[in-house]
Amino acid sequence: MTGIGTTAPEPILTVRGLDVAIGGQEVLRGLDLDVYRGEILGVVGASGAGKSVLLRAILGLVPRQAGTITLAGGDGRQRRSRGGLDRRIGVLFQHGALFSSLTVRENIEVPMREHLRLSQRLMDELALLKLDLVGLSRSAAEKLPAELSGGMIKRASLARALALDPEIVFLDEPTSGLDPIGASEFDRLIGTLRDALGLTVFMVTHDLDSLRTVCDRVAVLGDGRILVEGSLEAVTAFDHPWVHSYFSGERARAALRTA
Repeated sequence: MTGIGTTAPEPILTVRGLDVAIGGQEVLRGLDLDVYRGEILGVVGASGAGKSVLLRAILGLVPRQAGTITLAGGDGRQRRSRGGLDRRIGVLFQHGALFSSLTVRENIEVPMREHLRLSQRLMDELALLKLDLVGLSRSAAEKLPAELSGGMIKRASLARALALDPEIVFLDEPTSGLDPIGASEFDRLIGTLRDALGLTVFMVTHDLDSLRTVCDRVAVLGDGRILVEGSLEAVTAFDHPWVHSYFSGERARAALRTA
């Protein structure tokens, strides 16, 4: 696993004082977080802690009541493009969120159609290249999502997330629903793509193996804010009941023994 270097890390994403309420209920309050260029950051927290809300707030998909979100030197509120997604951002949602009536190739081409002016031939060629990047056979290009396995859906969704050659990719529970072998392969793929493309990865996950094998840093979300962030070792040593239960409980010890 490639770290983020020995020099002072450069934030590609900065969140300050973020407040978000859903249905009148406060979910995030005064949240601060830095994501550094070239790192893979794993974001964890209890069910309902607001991990997906944080991701969606950063993407502009849910409104914020207060706070700033700065991406690569510009305010996210001002630099947001149509549909709430910036051209420098790629997103893999938890269940893939592929359009069921479109083929894999057509799904990958959706961001290209929205943001670029390319010929159909060039879009087709780029879509196939993205399939190559994520290790999916080109024979899958003309298949519908319903014809794909769970692992293939994840890879096709990742190919779409990479369609515009983004600087930062957001992954929402990317290994959820995959068997242990498929999850391990997907983790390796994320690490390989980060190293090959210079990506920054923001990964919401509950997968302890992903945190151990591919993440450079871990941020723990709780009580509406980031409780602790840093190396896995530093986070594991943090004195908090949920953190201790999650990282030192029987399931965590079993995963460590298996590893």
